[in-house]
Amino acid sequence: MSRKIKLIWDFRGPASGKTAEHHEIHLKEYIAIEKLPINITGFESQGEMQAIAFMVVTDENMIAVRDALKPHRGEVYEG
Repeated sequence: MSRKIKLIWDFRGPASGKTAEHHEIHLKEYIAIEKLPINITGFESQGEMQAIAFMVVTDENMIAVRDALKPHRGEVYEG
């Protein structure tokens, strides 16, 4: 079974929560267009001035998605 990678985009500032929420919409659109095998996305507020948006991809798709969407960081997904 292949590993799952959580790709993360960081947003800062007073509008970070709304920006991360909106960014997730685009991540879902990308998953649909590219017909990716996993459709796990989300956004999390990490305080008043910081939020993240994320999507989970398989090891096989990680490099293509990373190069196309340029996330700020990634980590192994344990979900």
